[in-house]
Amino acid sequence: MKYLLSTLFLALSLNMTAQSIHTFNVKSIDGSTLNLAKYKGKKMLIVNTASKCGYTPQYEALEKVYEQYKDKLVVVGFPCNQFGGQEPGSNEEIAAFCKKNYGVTFPMTDKIDVKGDNTAPIYQWLTQKAKNGVLDASIGWNFNKFLIDENGKMIAYFPSNVKPDSDAILSYLK
Repeated sequence: MKYLLSTLFLALSLNMTAQSIHTFNVKSIDGSTLNLAKYKGKKMLIVNTASKCGYTPQYEALEKVYEQYKDKLVVVGFPCNQFGGQEPGSNEEIAAFCKKNYGVTFPMTDKIDVKGDNTAPIYQWLTQKAKNGVLDASIGWNFNKFLIDENGKMIAYFPSNVKPDSDAILSYLK
């Protein structure tokens, strides 16, 4: 019983002290600073993206979900070239590709690493329970999705094969 109570206390402590995603500033794809605190009051869907991947058509659904739920959700794309070299372009090329082929209007960031020694701090937070207070996640490919609540706390993780417009994700938005 004592072990159970101490484990419960630790879990509650982790969740209560977990940093909010709103504390992060990231570099936008256009080179400006994107302060995630500006999205307080909205859910966020964070996605590691790539332009030459079998999952790349998910950009269309991401944009559709962003447009449909814009009043309560922001989608943020984080281009990454760590999986099969499927995002080799410059920030300018990535932005142009996304706009031309999928009409992307949601925020996109500078190309980052989502795993390994150079993992971006925001992805350390997204993938480590010790930092986000909710879950550990392993990024194995492009188009992994993290859903964040209006207060900047982790809600859920969805692997690449879960489409942005799936019931698994949309159920949190309805």
